[in-house]
Amino acid sequence: MKYSNQIKPISYLKAHASEIFRDLNEIREPMVITQNGEARAVIQDVRTYEETQETLALLKILALGEAQVQGGQTVDAFDAIEKIQRGHKQD
Repeated sequence: MKYSNQIKPISYLKAHASEIFRDLNEIREPMVITQNGEARAVIQDVRTYEETQETLALLKILALGEAQVQGGQTVDAFDAIEKIQRGHKQD
């Protein structure tokens, strides 16, 4: 992904907002917005943002699971199944 084509000054954003939003939804690549020659913000379409958030959530879950494994906070699968089955029999 080349960001060099997706870098625009804030004045361009102000003047071409509807065009930019259409392009973001079609191309699905983020755009870097600059102010006084410095990068100030990144905008992207909502679908890509949601996918990114879902990916980050999964990565956090994996990291938490890995930390639990490293910390010895695990339960043998057979013991877990047995405990679940016992719990359902008491209902």
